[in-house]
Order: sequence, then C-alpha cells, then structure tokens
Amino acid sequence: MSTSLVTVIALGVLFAAGVTLLLERSLTRVVLGVVVLGNGINLLILVGGRPGGPPIVGETEADAMSDPLPQAMVLTAIVITFGMTALLLAVAYRSWQVRGNDELQDDPEDRQIVRLAERDEVPDGDTAPETGPDDPEQVDLDAAVRRLHGRGTNR
Repeated sequence: MSTSLVTVIALGVLFAAGVTLLLERSLTRVVLGVVVLGNGINLLILVGGRPGGPPIVGETEADAMSDPLPQAMVLTAIVITFGMTALLLAVAYRSWQVRGNDELQDDPEDRQIVRLAERDEVPDGDTAPETGPDDPEQVDLDAAVRRLHGRGTNR
C-alpha cells in the first residue's frame, strides 16, 4: 500500500503552517503552531506504520497485524502536545495580564549582539546591555512591575 498524494499534501501543509506560526512573535500564534505541527507529526507517524488488521491476538493472524508501535507513539505525542499547549497558554495568559498583549519583545542582549555583529566586533566577556531609564521597554517593564505590586499581589 502506498501513501496517497492527498496525505502527502496534507502533511506538507501542516508542517509548513506549523513552522510558519512558530516563527511569529505572538504567543497565541506560537501556541497554534505547536498544535498544528503536533498534528502533522502525528499524521506522519501514522502514515509510516504498516497497514493491517487490529493488533489483537486471536482476532488477526500475526502476519496480518498492523504494527501497534506507531499508534502508541501517536498517543504519547498527543499527551506531550497537550502539555506543551497548556504551558504555552499559561505563559500567553500571564503575558497578557502583565503587559496587555502577547507579543514577544527582543532581549536587550540580543540587540547588543546584533549591533556588535554589524560593527564586526566581538564582546569582551560579560557586558551589560545598553539599556537605561530612557529605554522605552525598560520603562514599560518597570511600570508593569509597579502596577503588579500596587495591586497587592504577593509573590
């Protein structure tokens, strides 16, 4: 039995959409990317299995049984995808509570590395990022921390 063209196209679309969504800056899209990519991986594992009857002793002969390992691997992958989705949803919700959006921002260290690469320089050990009180991202983070502590939440 060979794999149909529709299944191969579905696999390609699921993987392409999943990877594209994973590369977005919004945590909601990252969550959707994990789910779509997980479903693509599950379909790939099931397509790779040997076709046959149900792997139940006494119902199907040993030569005609399908391999139960891909089915067990898909069940495990479903549980792992569900756990990753729950974790990412919790992170996205927390980001929404603190900042009011779920967009990921660049780290100051990443921006410094890009600036050094543009000037073709190598950092000399641990250097402090070039942020200060005038940096808008730092000011927003400080305001969010003050709002959080102003509400009386205990950490």
